[in-house]
Amino acid sequence: MSSATDTDIPVEHDDPVNTQILSVSEDLVNGFQRHPFQHIAEKSGVELPVVLERIRAMLEAGVIRRVRQTLLATKLAHGALCAWKVDNDKLDEIFDWMFREDPFSGHVVTRSTDREISGSDFKLWTTLKVPQGEKLEDHADVLKRLTGAHEYVLMPASGIFALGVGHVRRKSMEPGARADAPVVMNTTTTVELTDQEWEVLLAMKGELTPDEICENPWEGRAKEAGVDLDTFCEIAKGLDEKKVIGRFSTFLEHVKPSESGNKRVTRFNALFHWKVPEGMQQQAGCEVGRHHIMTHAYWREGGARFGNVNIMGVVHGTEKDRVLEHKAAIDKHLEEVGIPVDYTNVFWGGRSEIKPSEISPVVYKEFHEKWKDSGQVIG
Repeated sequence: MSSATDTDIPVEHDDPVNTQILSVSEDLVNGFQRHPFQHIAEKSGVELPVVLERIRAMLEAGVIRRVRQTLLATKLAHGALCAWKVDNDKLDEIFDWMFREDPFSGHVVTRSTDREISGSDFKLWTTLKVPQGEKLEDHADVLKRLTGAHEYVLMPASGIFALGVGHVRRKSMEPGARADAPVVMNTTTTVELTDQEWEVLLAMKGELTPDEICENPWEGRAKEAGVDLDTFCEIAKGLDEKKVIGRFSTFLEHVKPSESGNKRVTRFNALFHWKVPEGMQQQAGCEVGRHHIMTHAYWREGGARFGNVNIMGVVHGTEKDRVLEHKAAIDKHLEEVGIPVDYTNVFWGGRSEIKPSEISPVVYKEFHEKWKDSGQVIG
């Protein structure tokens, strides 16, 4: 198979055919699909051979970071957004260590604010997950000891209102564009799986290689799980019914410019915070989450360190003013539907690295065994 770099296959995200494909493949392939690339072809209107060729080429060129079946990890593990207060002169070093050494820290990002506000001294933010039966605090305490962080704040999700990063199709969205009705809140209650379900799930969740960008990508994964393809797909459909399967997704490199054309998918990553009256969190989140621009929206209690905010969401964009226009439209909508906002702010993303969070109990035990006798590792 020839490499994308050896051909004239367009690999930039803004190529018209690639845009057509990515507008579907980023976050519109819901649940488990036995033939996910055929599904993308049908929904995008691009022939399957072209879909396979383009996604494979974009993956090899680094425009697409990874292709994988996502899981709703909040159903499989305990998770939280975690804000860290660290010394400014150690921020980059701790950032690198968290991303490189801790498999349970997924999204690692630095954040800043336009002015000094509640929580603006927490410059490092991570998503953190631990296996069922373990405590987030125990893991965070170990990270605090190893990195020398001064303080951390865990903000687990009580509800999920939006989760899907479709950067390409969001580029042209107008502020205020939203669904006809409020979204339905998804819960974060964990579910129990059988040993065979775990085997299929773990085989399914790994990133696809370029060779697996093919008409039947699950054949090799079924062998890995020790079952035939029909059984693999049957179990996967059962996992989907248990609401532990997310989307089949192509994840763009949306932070760094592409190597081939020095093009960025987005430039600004804004974490919005709102504080609404107690008892109105679910209603407010369902109204925020109906706005199509939101890639993530959660009910998270920020506590006193963050002005007691309780609704959080993320918006990406290429222009800062445009991102703020989207927020203004959401603020206006909340006012129009009778939801008071007592306090709101924006945390802007800086450095950012993303990897799928580990949820394996075996890996968790190995990590803590490795670091149990270590003191602070950041100088």
